[in-house]
Amino acid sequence: MSQSCSRSYPDGEAEVRATFASVMPVRAIDDKARAVADRLFFETVVRVHRAGEGAPYTGLRPAGTPVSPVIPIAEDAVATGSAERLIAYLSGVLGEELSNRLGIVKALASDRDRSIADGRQYVEAMEGFEVYSHSVLKALHAQDGHGH
Repeated sequence: MSQSCSRSYPDGEAEVRATFASVMPVRAIDDKARAVADRLFFETVVRVHRAGEGAPYTGLRPAGTPVSPVIPIAEDAVATGSAERLIAYLSGVLGEELSNRLGIVKALASDRDRSIADGRQYVEAMEGFEVYSHSVLKALHAQDGHGH
């Protein structure tokens, strides 16, 4: 267990160790028992890890389950020590998203005085754009689940 996970979930390491100790004898019974024991152990490890991140446990995912496209880029940043590619990717995604959302606001602006419904649609898009921008800023300043 990493230090940050144990800080967030202090009993996590003890729980993983206890589960490991309890499943080891069961694994020797037969293949079915081994499969059940392995699943219990892996579920415990993932659940404890997620608790350390402050995130809910949503179950194990099958091998090959797609991950966010940003994960390999972030992993590359860790491996190379350079965030340039990650910055470029995230900046591009953010730029596209903001441009698209603002484009909707601008398109609705010309008809906002035509009717109450059009005015409401414009205000909803405008406020949505502003709230989205604020949410992005909050996310940029948020601590991760590891207390960083």
